[in-house]
Amino acid sequence: MLSTQALLSAIGVGEKSATVIGATFQWFLRDLTGMLGGVLFTCYQGSNLDSNAKMWRLVADLMNDLGMLMDLLSPLFPSVFILVVCLGSLSRSFTGVASGATRAALTQHFALQDNAADISAKEGSQETMATMIGMAIGMLLAHVTMGNPLAIWFSFLSLTIFHMYANYRAVRCLVLTSLNFERICILLKHFIETGRVLSPEQVSYMEHVLPLWATLWKSKNAKLLIKNIQLGSRVSSLDHVEMMDLLHSARSSNKKAKYLLIKRKHIINVIMHKDATATDVLQSYIHALVLGNFMNGSKALHSESLSWMDKHYEVFIQKLKSAGWKTERLLSPSITWRANWISQPLDEKHD
Repeated sequence: MLSTQALLSAIGVGEKSATVIGATFQWFLRDLTGMLGGVLFTCYQGSNLDSNAKMWRLVADLMNDLGMLMDLLSPLFPSVFILVVCLGSLSRSFTGVASGATRAALTQHFALQDNAADISAKEGSQETMATMIGMAIGMLLAHVTMGNPLAIWFSFLSLTIFHMYANYRAVRCLVLTSLNFERICILLKHFIETGRVLSPEQVSYMEHVLPLWATLWKSKNAKLLIKNIQLGSRVSSLDHVEMMDLLHSARSSNKKAKYLLIKRKHIINVIMHKDATATDVLQSYIHALVLGNFMNGSKALHSESLSWMDKHYEVFIQKLKSAGWKTERLLSPSITWRANWISQPLDEKHD
């Protein structure tokens, strides 16, 4: 396969000009890959960055280290130099998006007195000081390892591993009081079993900070429930039988409820009302989790889950508030599809 420089030379471009044009094209392709990667990553995962800030904070650091590794490896593989460089740029583009978004989310957590600007300024100053110290140590390390490739690679890999471990421990120590899918699932499961609510510190130890595929050994039941709930489903996606079940659910459900639940095979679809608020979204997800919990053996799923919500929901919310949890909203992707309906008793007649 011809390189960019060889191709330019073949069509009559001088060797020096071909070298300059080839290098320019390579770096242009690298930057273009990075920009497109950032846009695609935002489209695909942008709505999940708020709800999984701890996980994406760690992933951002991992992708940054991976990008630096690609840059160091690229000269060792001249035949695929452009591919390796583009992969490194793509990795760093993910870092830029995820790092900036999670920094904003975590700044809100630390701004206990609504002083987000002050926290952001101090965080920036600390980062600048850490960068200066790192540059000084890096210059000293480069002088010590000069001319010794083995020592250079050993230093880079060992420091990278330490960097990732330090970030993992830092994220583990972070205790968030906001509610996302996994935290509310852990809290509800423990409440159903014991009648008590876990503290933010206890849930922080139990929740994962790595992607679900990397933690298959932990909280399998909770992950199964989370995957089996689809929040904000489209009414147009239902078939005729499911639509009839939905209409029956709308008639028999609580008039004040701004959501409807329908079970499709092993998936619980949550249809939100167009006037549903943030607290309604939280209530709908808790109700769906309760319904999923009763799917293990009970036949009267909807009636039992509705009875549980009537008896225990307000108690559960009050205990969450007492334990220090923020119950104003559920951190979730934005709900695009909503519906409108009017609930009426089954025996009510209209002309």
